[in-house]
Amino acid sequence: MLLNCILYEEGEKIASIDLRKIDNYSQIKTGFVWMAFKDASEAEIDHIQRSLSLHPLAIEDVKSGSQRPKLEEYGTVLFCVIHLLDLVDDEIVTGEVNMFVADHFVVSLRSNSQQDFLGVRERCEQEPALLSQGTSFVFYAILDAVVDRYFLLLDYIESELEAIEISIFEENAGRKNIERLYNLKRKTLTLRHAAIPMMEFIGKLHGGRVPALCANSQEYFRDVHDHISRIVSVAEDVREAVTTAIQVNLAILTIEETEITKKLASWASIFAASTAMAGIWGMNFEHMPELHWEFGYPLALISIGFVSLSLYLRFKRVGWL
Repeated sequence: MLLNCILYEEGEKIASIDLRKIDNYSQIKTGFVWMAFKDASEAEIDHIQRSLSLHPLAIEDVKSGSQRPKLEEYGTVLFCVIHLLDLVDDEIVTGEVNMFVADHFVVSLRSNSQQDFLGVRERCEQEPALLSQGTSFVFYAILDAVVDRYFLLLDYIESELEAIEISIFEENAGRKNIERLYNLKRKTLTLRHAAIPMMEFIGKLHGGRVPALCANSQEYFRDVHDHISRIVSVAEDVREAVTTAIQVNLAILTIEETEITKKLASWASIFAASTAMAGIWGMNFEHMPELHWEFGYPLALISIGFVSLSLYLRFKRVGWL
């Protein structure tokens, strides 16, 4: 679905364009067209390909979806795949935006994501001096917006980790914490899988050989690269912290299970001693003088109670009970 298709010249919005009435965008000699799609149909994608003479391999990637974040050059056209991460019901849902950037057009095709770039368009339109740089600034602005949303997700992950760390030493919370930590680790890996390839291709947009389209905006791409590098670094630190927290929780579970085993063994020993003594006196041999003694029964109870109490106090003293 086409969200908007707008012509810009010298940093100013000129007019909205009806996509159906344009068959060849190469006719645009000044300014550029910025088109945004959400869950574009195959017919719309085919129309864009014909109008912009886009490479069939890039179009194939757009149609198939589920691509790794990447940047490719097809002549004077840049093709970029970016992952959009949405937090839905405490789970990360991965969407995708495919971008085609050239001197006279920017096309963004968003799929499987509720995020939008209306704020990016408004920001660009409010800075005509920067927008006059052309499509490279729009490309930068979209990358910057995606990275900013990664920061929000990273803040959420760090807050979740801190909450789990606080509850690590709470009694009987080990198993629940391990489940939460594994979920958090999965979210961190999802973020890293989106951010690391993005960091790699943004690094190619400043310094050294860069696409001609981005030559005048290298300082902006360098700024985005710095931000995404920090995200990758912090995400790696979080991943290591989660791994450590899991190990601590497993150790705590082992200690808790050992404590339970000690208690069970202690009570088993107490009852075993009592059972052994009762078993001896219950054998009913003919020549057992204590069976016929007046104080035999009370003495047996006292003996069993004394042994049981002695064992209990012993186990209590060593911390098993």
